[in-house]
Amino acid sequence: MAKKKTKIVKKLLHRYRLVILNEDTFEERISFKINRLYVIALMIISAFLIVILTSALIVYTPLKSYIPGYTTIDFKTQATKLNLKIDSLQQVVETKNAYFNSLRMVLKGETDTIIFDKDAIVDAKPATVDKSELMPSKNDSLLRAEVEQEDKFNVFQQAVFEGNFTLFPPVQGIVSDGFNPKNKHFAVDIATDKNQSVKSVADGRVIFSEWTAQTGYVIIIEHKFSLISVYKHNASLLKQQGDFVTSGEVIALTGDTGELSTGTHLHFELWSDGNPINPEEFINFN
Repeated sequence: MAKKKTKIVKKLLHRYRLVILNEDTFEERISFKINRLYVIALMIISAFLIVILTSALIVYTPLKSYIPGYTTIDFKTQATKLNLKIDSLQQVVETKNAYFNSLRMVLKGETDTIIFDKDAIVDAKPATVDKSELMPSKNDSLLRAEVEQEDKFNVFQQAVFEGNFTLFPPVQGIVSDGFNPKNKHFAVDIATDKNQSVKSVADGRVIFSEWTAQTGYVIIIEHKFSLISVYKHNASLLKQQGDFVTSGEVIALTGDTGELSTGTHLHFELWSDGNPINPEEFINFN
């Protein structure tokens, strides 16, 4: 074993001469005395120097930006700004979705459910109250019964529209079914021929333009003064959600689509601040 180690050491320390000759004259130009150990040490030192120089070049020059996974300060700042914009857009989308869902509930008559804001609920505090003071008198009971009887058919409080602009007739025809809040008919039905032009009553933005099973093709437009106009049972829609329309512009064609349709007509609604308005008080359909 010792002989083998000695043999290896001798090989490492055995000297060689490296000679550089002139190819034409074979004249010796340069010569070096080297051994294997010297060559190995030189290679290790060279590799170490290459690693150090490469690392310094990457750290102190813009080359570091090409390293996978490395992020610059500008990139981090831009990413933070984009995240904030995405968060803001997400909040806007959620608000719009809640608004459109509320509109769908109103249009479908699903207004029995009341959603409470948990932040508006105040914890009740126990108090000592004389129960005799809470008992209603005979006159109070009679007045309550009279008021309840009057309000039995008052589903919505009819809105008073205070806008100062003229509403354009959506179609010309005969009013077959008028505005009747007691029967939950918050609209007027105008009988017309099929494929007649349905026009916007005023300038506004289309906030809903889709097919529904019960009322067919429906288009809803939001106008100024918190006014919303609704057009149902259309044969086809000519405007999409987000489009801006002007007063008198054609937005759909009349039809009898939807399960609730009883013939070719336009089911037209007006809403102001969430309350229904009688369209015949502002528009002449004849």
